[in-house]
Amino acid sequence: MSGCALLLANLGSPEAPTAEAVRRFLAEFLSDPRVVELPPWLWWPVLHGVVLRVRPRRSARLYRSIWTEEGSPLLAISRRQAAGLEGRLPEVRVALGMRYGRPSVAEALEGLRREGLERLLVLPLYPQYCGATTGSTFDAVARALSGWRRVPELRLVAGYHAEPGYLEALAASVRAHWAAHGQAERLLLSFHGMPERTRAAGDPYHDQCQATARLLAERLGLAPGRWQVAFQSRFGRGRWLEPATDQVLRAWGREGLGRVDVLCPGFAADCLETLEEIAVQGREAFRAAGGGELRYIPALNDRPEHLDFLAALARRHLAGWPEGEA
Repeated sequence: MSGCALLLANLGSPEAPTAEAVRRFLAEFLSDPRVVELPPWLWWPVLHGVVLRVRPRRSARLYRSIWTEEGSPLLAISRRQAAGLEGRLPEVRVALGMRYGRPSVAEALEGLRREGLERLLVLPLYPQYCGATTGSTFDAVARALSGWRRVPELRLVAGYHAEPGYLEALAASVRAHWAAHGQAERLLLSFHGMPERTRAAGDPYHDQCQATARLLAERLGLAPGRWQVAFQSRFGRGRWLEPATDQVLRAWGREGLGRVDVLCPGFAADCLETLEEIAVQGREAFRAAGGGELRYIPALNDRPEHLDFLAALARRHLAGWPEGEA
């Protein structure tokens, strides 16, 4: 596949766990009209007058609590994923581009252009399609390519929420956790939240999350009362998808459950929202409400079955591209 490349994309993270770096990251992230669907005249005074003055310092403390010698967990894991895919797809150049922060989508594409890019497959690591994630990644790719004299042939993987390989990789990770630690009383499947209005506007994200959860529960043989879907990471005062993860955990704590597991199927790599929000804050909320042990099951990250699935998915989307010069 001469001139063919795969752009692996994820959300991104600050370059350092400092207030200044977090402020730059949040400014880019929260200025995306796909992320905050409010008129600029209404949102920008709030963003620059309140959010970017208050939030970076607190967020930097949270980032420091999960930072590693390799830097951001999300970026380190994403790099391992890209390397693993390149090893599984020797005929395809694999590049990593983050929607916000670095390496940016534009930087990744420029590197591919210098290597003779002719055909491009974009693989955003968001199993469930959402305009704020997959749609925004497409925007970034289109914006970068808009300045090119010669645009490559282009394909986009819009999601893979019901792909058997993805579901089986999730199931295998849960089974491995149970084999090592025993099965909990309940399993919470926590997805990133989105404003309720996006669902009303036609975004398929909510329904795809529900489908992923149902199909996974079937693979694990879980009865309806043994698992539940919830949505985390609310921001602002508007109504978000429900039920909220923190509220479910508090309710389970009040029931006096002794042991629960939490899996975040929508996150392809561990990050602040899983390692701190769930594994730390979620555990504290559950215990404070009267619960026992909360165990976070890691994201698929660079597990071999996850990379095998992503490579197979890429091959399928790359199939049928005519050989020769594009």
